[in-house]
Amino acid sequence: MKLGKSNIPYPTSNVSSGGFTLLEIVIVLGIIAVILGGSIAVVGKLGDGAKIQRVTSDFNTISSAVNTYKLNAGSAPTTAQGLQALVSKPSSTPIPKRWTQLATEIPLDPWQNPYQYRNPGKQDASTFEIYSKGPDGQDGTEDDLSSQD
Repeated sequence: MKLGKSNIPYPTSNVSSGGFTLLEIVIVLGIIAVILGGSIAVVGKLGDGAKIQRVTSDFNTISSAVNTYKLNAGSAPTTAQGLQALVSKPSSTPIPKRWTQLATEIPLDPWQNPYQYRNPGKQDASTFEIYSKGPDGQDGTEDDLSSQD
């Protein structure tokens, strides 16, 4: 050790004060960013499954309303009357004699498109079909979801 002007010894070696260097902080932040990026990608894929499950739930709810309409009116709405027949009394034939409002609005699918309706259904002509255009919003593509699937 050397003595300073006031005869107080001071260390001559460079001892670290215990803090982090800028490089260490950048490396840690980079690792955190990679972990967060991977977890966001995984959660995004789980979201698609949840949307499909919601469509199935919506099919069941809307089907129940259409079946109730069918009990009251004697038949399910026609394709032309569509799901709007659950909200307001149809003015086109067949006009139901006993009609009650079964919905306040037609729900949107998870991709913010209105559900589609046809009677008779495409796969089973003995009953109605409710379907979603799927994530791409295009009718008649592979990602369409149907109540008859």
